Amino acid sequence: MDNPDLWTPLAIWRPTVNNRWCVLCLAISLGALPGLAQDDAAAARTAAGCGPSGEMFNVQTTDLKHPVGQTEQGKALVYFFVDFVTAPTMRVGVDGNWVGANEGKSYFFFQVDPGEHNVCAEWQSGAFKKSSERVGEAMHLTAEAGKTYYLRLIFSYQRMQLELSDEAEGRFLIGSSLFATSQPKKK
Repeated sequence: MDNPDLWTPLAIWRPTVNNRWCVLCLAISLGALPGLAQDDAAAARTAAGCGPSGEMFNVQTTDLKHPVGQTEQGKALVYFFVDFVTAPTMRVGVDGNWVGANEGKSYFFFQVDPGEHNVCAEWQSGAFKKSSERVGEAMHLTAEAGKTYYLRLIFSYQRMQLELSDEAEGRFLIGSSLFATSQPKKK
């Protein structure tokens, strides 16, 4: 057993097996990374306020009425405006759930509980689903019961911006925008 020639093949084989095992484990791990990255992207979008990427809306707009919302007891009222005439359908999410959608220069409103919220506006597209998940904006909103908030999505050259507007601007946008109603599309 003291003869080194007998153990030489085993000594060479052992590091080779370990190296092959490490390469195999690394390949399997790297192969799983795209799937994990997709889960990370979905989790990041949800944390930003967006709802599930597969949920789509049918949107109708009208210029015949310009309703004004009433704050419900213990809630905050949020108006959402898209301020661009030829804007695509934009979904609006709060804390990981879609609350509605706009199309073109339009608005709608919804109620939220008081507290901290993440609001997301994202382009809705069935044809360009992956690309549309990259087109949007998000912001943090601290809502107080009985208060009204006016969120405005502005389109400028190659980008959009979601901002909080004051009451005067919000009232102007109600009068100068179409009113949007939306329903989730049936799957």
